[in-house]
Amino acid sequence: MPGPRSNVLRLSLPPIPTPRRATVMTVHDQGTRELSRSRYEIAKVRVTVVRGADAPLACESSGVELTIGTAEGNDLRLTDPSVSRHHCVLAVAAHGVELRDLDSTNGTMLGGFRVNSAYVAQGATIGLGETVLRVEILADRLHPSVSAEDRFGGVLGRSVVMRRLFAIAAQVAPSDATILIEGETGTGKGMMAEAIHAASRRSHAPLVVVDCASLPGPLMESELFGHEAGAFTGATSRRIGLFESAAGGTILLDEIGELPAELQPKLLRAIERREIRRVGSNTRIPVDCRIIAATNRDLRREVNRGAFRSDLWYRLNTVRLVLPPLRERREDIPLLVQHLWAEMSPDAGSVAPEELIANLMLGDWRGNVRELAHAVERALATGDASLFADVSELDQTFRVAKEQAMAAWERQYLAKLVARHGGNVSQAARTARMDRSHLHGLLRRHGVLVPPRAPTEAGAGATGGFGGPDDDEPTDPG
Repeated sequence: MPGPRSNVLRLSLPPIPTPRRATVMTVHDQGTRELSRSRYEIAKVRVTVVRGADAPLACESSGVELTIGTAEGNDLRLTDPSVSRHHCVLAVAAHGVELRDLDSTNGTMLGGFRVNSAYVAQGATIGLGETVLRVEILADRLHPSVSAEDRFGGVLGRSVVMRRLFAIAAQVAPSDATILIEGETGTGKGMMAEAIHAASRRSHAPLVVVDCASLPGPLMESELFGHEAGAFTGATSRRIGLFESAAGGTILLDEIGELPAELQPKLLRAIERREIRRVGSNTRIPVDCRIIAATNRDLRREVNRGAFRSDLWYRLNTVRLVLPPLRERREDIPLLVQHLWAEMSPDAGSVAPEELIANLMLGDWRGNVRELAHAVERALATGDASLFADVSELDQTFRVAKEQAMAAWERQYLAKLVARHGGNVSQAARTARMDRSHLHGLLRRHGVLVPPRAPTEAGAGATGGFGGPDDDEPTDPG
């Protein structure tokens, strides 16, 4: 196997100086953590150039991501020509700080190896082209706002990551800011766009959806901007384009990553100038509509590949919302299943069986919420709640089968643990010898409902849920 390229990291150079201060933190301290229903914290990261033309340039994170590259808009913008425009990103996740390469030309080096994705430790050094960076996970924390609601429009979620998105969406919806929604197929990008439009001052006007992946290339310009009679063969009359049809409302450019290269500069002009020109006409027509774009790709990777214009990406990236895959927010599955069951069931007030929820918690859900909806529909049609319990382990890879078996065991253990202690999460945590906040997180992740606490002699009773503050523990006033 060939070794790393010499222009990426020179191992013969002198050792990198150690930081003056070292902070010892647990893995739990290095990611994200929910503090209460309306508060959570994110670890803060500092990246310093310790070798290269930009030394000693440094940058601290201000959110869940810290982006690195040579292009304008990166948090840490480098001048090293061997670094890509959007080279890599450090993302603070539940289990620590994850380093992700964005299909850079010269790769991202960690510990002498070229990596696509890896968790970094305190003081780790990263090689990008001729530049070496040091990562410090700081003791300081960021405390972004989180919605107290379990939904935003038709998008549901109890998890912290979803409620953080709800808070951002509610904040930007009343404005006319351009929004870019990213996420895998089936995560609900279209529904999020609908919710933003419904919460905006343009809700009285239409939301026009453009599927950039299904429109034929030769006709896409006409569909977007319209055409005049005689503009091309078959154009017998004037046609109003989708931008004009969205006047006063919102236009959703779905699957924007599929837009042909020849149309990208024309779309850029329409966004910048807020005007379009019909095919076959020289007249510029002003358009008044909000623009939301959605894609299942990371457009930064497409920019690096040369498949997407960087200036168009900057225009679309005014506000970026990334919808997580369902497998990364399993604590939302019970809420989603109950909602889907209630919507699809012919019996009013019908509740999804616990057996069905337990089985669906084990799924990998590569099709995300859309696949989950189909599963609930099949269970309703067949009346078999164990429909997904007999999938052969041998049909899965070893890693996936092991993860699913561990998840099933954890959920069963947690359910029995909190039931044994009558819903008292503090006592359950002491029995399991784990931190109470960590147990709260596990209960939410696995969708384990905490049984109602028995009323006290004073008449105060606690309701069931996913593990809120206990009666015998002080509540965080914040």
